[in-house]
Amino acid sequence: MSEPDDLVAVYRDLHAHPELAFQETRTAAIVAAWLTRHGYEVLAEVGRTGVVGVLANGSGPTALLRADMDGLPVAEGTGLSYASTAVGVDESGAEVPVMHGCGHDVHVTCLLGAAAQLASARDTWRGTLLLVFQPAEEIAAGARAMIDDGLFERVGRPDVILGQHVAPLPAGVIGLRSGPAFAATDTLRITLYGRGAHASRPEVSVDPVVMAAATVMRLQGVVAREVSATDLAVVTVGALRAGTAANVIPDDAELLVNVRTYSPDVRARVLAAIARIVRGEAAASDAPREPEITVLL
Repeated sequence: MSEPDDLVAVYRDLHAHPELAFQETRTAAIVAAWLTRHGYEVLAEVGRTGVVGVLANGSGPTALLRADMDGLPVAEGTGLSYASTAVGVDESGAEVPVMHGCGHDVHVTCLLGAAAQLASARDTWRGTLLLVFQPAEEIAAGARAMIDDGLFERVGRPDVILGQHVAPLPAGVIGLRSGPAFAATDTLRITLYGRGAHASRPEVSVDPVVMAAATVMRLQGVVAREVSATDLAVVTVGALRAGTAANVIPDDAELLVNVRTYSPDVRARVLAAIARIVRGEAAASDAPREPEITVLL
């Protein structure tokens, strides 16, 4: 097969076999074999499951190109012939479906393609090329793990770092803009405490489901009413968990909230607003104890 056909096969294989954060051993082996075949010095198990390819090509600047490798705990329903049926075990020990739903299979494939092209065109450039295949991006732990494992001490500090991310753009189109292109992210776990009761006697309860619902709706006003139209922010409640039965009011409810911002000022304002709203809704419901806000990422 020609190189482009190889890349298509690699992409479909990676898509069909996603791996969760810090479990990317199969993916790492594919990456290491590809880099070795194209003449790179390969460092494996950097930051647990990360892979680095080094190609020294005379004197010149050092450029680092980066791709992430891990999949998400999501069940795939695309119907593709190469759709994932993979199952993994998450950090809590639960068995979960796994899918490449955030494009990391594409990222790896693109960087492997760049690795092959740059290796075959060494007469057109000079310097040192570092290709970093990072684990555990989805839990925001892989980059720190690689740095803590001595990444830059082992391969040197780059003069420039280049990353990429797929987006829903037409084929052949590259999205570029001046200024920031990718937002900072914060992930919060919010636990709201109520008082459980039988569903037939809500008057003796403090219903955390109602408290959570009110909180979710009120959080929608943070960006709409507390962030200037000239600034950018996103507040998303990605999960709401409460109760196990229709006829039982539970003791607590949990929200998982994701925040995206571009500036430190807006980030601080949004996080403060979330905390204020969460505590305000708990107080309005006469919650028996203060809610807990835990920063996950």
